[in-house]
Amino acid sequence: MKKSVWLWELAGLTFTAVLGTLLHFLYEWTGSLGVAPFSAVNESTWEHMKILFFPMLIFALVQYLFFKKEYADFWCIKFAGIVFGVLLVPVLFYTYNGAFGKSPAWLNVIFFFLSAGGAYLLETWLFKRDGKPCQWSVLAIVLLFVLALAFILFTFLTPRVPLFLDPVKGTYGLG
Repeated sequence: MKKSVWLWELAGLTFTAVLGTLLHFLYEWTGSLGVAPFSAVNESTWEHMKILFFPMLIFALVQYLFFKKEYADFWCIKFAGIVFGVLLVPVLFYTYNGAFGKSPAWLNVIFFFLSAGGAYLLETWLFKRDGKPCQWSVLAIVLLFVLALAFILFTFLTPRVPLFLDPVKGTYGLG
């Protein structure tokens, strides 16, 4: 299994890129509140973080079925990768916008793919290193669950801070 880690992570990147792209448009296409907790409801940075988080989490759940026996630190690695990718979205976006002004839409798409790629590269490196097993797997699972709840909750009860502001419409959350 260790030799195929990079294939799994490449599959995860592909899955995340495709599903994340679909989730970007799903709410707009359907208008359904049923898809709102998992798809982007506006163009805010938070919503772009959300459409990276959920595909990565779904892929992790599938991957766990195949990795659980060989990697005792699976959930710690997945937590690190998911959080890194999710945090990379605003880091790239705000760094560019702070340095150069408003970023074009095509560049925001590249930031999404770079964030996903960075997350899966980190996971690949963590899976391939021979480190001590993680003692915090349960905490990693709990924190992923809390993060999922935050993404869902803030879709409907959106804080009025810039991270959640839709720069296109000037609204928050569902508007």
